[in-house]
Amino acid sequence: MAEDVIQDPEVQAPAAARRRRFAWNLDELSGALGDLGTFLPHIIGAITVVGMNPTGIFVTFGLFYALAGGFYGIPVAVQPMKAASAAILIKPVAGAGLVIGAFFLIAGLSGLIGRIARALPPTVAAGLQLGLGLSLAGLGVRYVGHQLWLGVGMCAFMLVLMRIPRLPVALIAVVVGAGIGLATGISPGLPRLDIGLHLPHLVWPSLAQVQDGVIHAVLPQIPLTLTNAIIVTAALSRQLFPDEGRQVSERNLALTTGLGNLLAAPFGGYMMCHGAGGMAAHYRFGARTATAPLLIGLVLVSLGLFLGSSGYQLLRTIPDAVLGGLLLFSGIDLALSSKPGEYAGAELFLVLLMAAIGVAVNPAAAFAVGLPLAFAFRHGWLKV
Repeated sequence: MAEDVIQDPEVQAPAAARRRRFAWNLDELSGALGDLGTFLPHIIGAITVVGMNPTGIFVTFGLFYALAGGFYGIPVAVQPMKAASAAILIKPVAGAGLVIGAFFLIAGLSGLIGRIARALPPTVAAGLQLGLGLSLAGLGVRYVGHQLWLGVGMCAFMLVLMRIPRLPVALIAVVVGAGIGLATGISPGLPRLDIGLHLPHLVWPSLAQVQDGVIHAVLPQIPLTLTNAIIVTAALSRQLFPDEGRQVSERNLALTTGLGNLLAAPFGGYMMCHGAGGMAAHYRFGARTATAPLLIGLVLVSLGLFLGSSGYQLLRTIPDAVLGGLLLFSGIDLALSSKPGEYAGAELFLVLLMAAIGVAVNPAAAFAVGLPLAFAFRHGWLKV
């Protein structure tokens, strides 16, 4: 299964075809839905618990997705910021998106991100990538457990579909899973659609709210964004797209993360970043070009602008078990794409140690432990 993902299933296609910036087919549509398992749970929490406006979230998220796809030319993901999500659910904060946007924009423009990336040994990125993949797979298993019989059945169903070339697996799984959820009562019923024009509202936080956001959301989020959304995403893009992926540099990822949050925050946007797990999910389920992020971006913008809150209710008909299956397979692929078998001795020890810390704590902790160890092994100060 891993080789089906890491080695492009379309490897027999002409090189020119693989270099297309846009491709209009069901694979791209399926790949566009591949990262719903990361997107929906955080957004549902923000809307139902915190009371954030679905229109602002969907419109800004969708625009960031579409513009990122157009800029990078490959299926770069846009995801909610995880640590910030946890902070917002516990203590709603405002202004955090403005601050974190400014931070990464400055870090990208100043060259700080590039210098950090050039100094990193390959084992650090590999350890982070392995740990992140295992964490996503574990999260997928937990979501599958929410509706165990449906989750196991959908995972088996997706495995069968993956054996059939050219099938849009994620698209079929989402449609079938939502249908089963509605038929069995697992999912909320179909909402009454509020069709019309729903515009985002301007949100201007006070200075006190900005300071609160920095303490509770920005500070814990910065190291996670640096590791997952920038370092590992850049490494994965170079693996999956050796030619096109060069545009997905650490500097560019910092710049687009910064600009995206600065522009989205005043319109009620959620704190957003890129993500290696999201890219792996898009790729796993068929995406190879900028079409996938463009499609999911347009879908989200349309849901926000034309359906408002009922667009959010429509997405809630997708059961957790289906989202868990998407996360499980993309997490496995991301873990395997770190290629731990290529390392031995001290390097393998470091990769596995960082992965373990990433799963047990978070990628930022793994980075803090792994980076000094990597340099110690490189200079012979430590030996295993």
